[in-house]
Amino acid sequence: MDTANIREKQITRTSLIGIGANLLLAVFKAAVGLLSSSIAIVLDAVNNLTDAMSSVITILGVKLARRSPDDKHPFGYGRIEYFSAVLIASIVLAAGTTSLVESVKKIIHPETPDYSVITLVIVAVAVVVKLILGRYVKAQGVKYNSEALIASGADASFDAVISASTLVGALLNMLFGLNLDGWIGAVISVFILKAGLEMLLDSVSDIMGKRPDSEISREIKETVNAIPGVLGSYDLILHNYGPDSAIGSINAEVSADMDGRSLHRLTKAIQNAVLEKFHIFLTVGFYAVDPARQADYEKINAAAKKHPGVLGTHGVYFDDEQKLLSFDAVTDFTVHDKQGLCEALRAELDPLYPGYTITINCDTNYTD
Repeated sequence: MDTANIREKQITRTSLIGIGANLLLAVFKAAVGLLSSSIAIVLDAVNNLTDAMSSVITILGVKLARRSPDDKHPFGYGRIEYFSAVLIASIVLAAGTTSLVESVKKIIHPETPDYSVITLVIVAVAVVVKLILGRYVKAQGVKYNSEALIASGADASFDAVISASTLVGALLNMLFGLNLDGWIGAVISVFILKAGLEMLLDSVSDIMGKRPDSEISREIKETVNAIPGVLGSYDLILHNYGPDSAIGSINAEVSADMDGRSLHRLTKAIQNAVLEKFHIFLTVGFYAVDPARQADYEKINAAAKKHPGVLGTHGVYFDDEQKLLSFDAVTDFTVHDKQGLCEALRAELDPLYPGYTITINCDTNYTD
């Protein structure tokens, strides 16, 4: 069984466990909440029900994401998982809004709940179950790179805190006669809304294309740099087509005396190494490095790094016959006037290389 099939199987299995646990908790909490006239416990049950629905959507999302590429979507359907996470977040936000409305009604027109020892025992058991479930689901999400599972696991752990607050409210009512049911329900609702909003923003960020994980980009560059013949790697760009699918490009520095056959061999070595370790296909470009120009490389890099926001230079190219000089100046996102920066840097280098046409590409640092 390949990695993708194992991932789908484990995510489905974990989600089914979550569905079963949340449905049982929802039934018991709803019964206890209705019998004791506790809006806080009823809302806690609704929260468990939305968690079960979220797990169903996670299963559907991961299965739809495994559809084979076609003419319309040549990179596959992996991003469906992100849209399923948006749907989950929308359900959580809807549940939180409804809960808040009902809680406010209870605050305005309070009803005295009738708690019993059995009620407290059931809620206490729910806290323990949710803590265990949350840790398990989140761990599986991290293991199989599933944002939906990670979010569900974090939400389950947070639900344990919510249930614990409900338990505290019930104890205060039994011991001191304080009716905080509506207020506790309102607090629960606010936290549900907060969790839903965070899930929504994370999913939208994935869809928009967020910066790759720093550790992954660093490991990819280290893998490329370790290949014999590679003197350095730059311009790594990764395009994500789902939690377990990505393509990208990278430029590698090589000796200027390498021939076409050697470059072809090195291209395949880089692609195979990254594909085997990270399951990412890279398009590879090259920068030729001339040891005789080392002093020029250092001079250009030093001049560029004097400007705020410039991280460094690479891809320096000299054509002494046609009097051409070109290179990339890598900037961070604090540089907004890249054209002005290029012009200023060009003006500084003109006296150093008289008669040369200088071309500067102010490049963006897309990965760490």
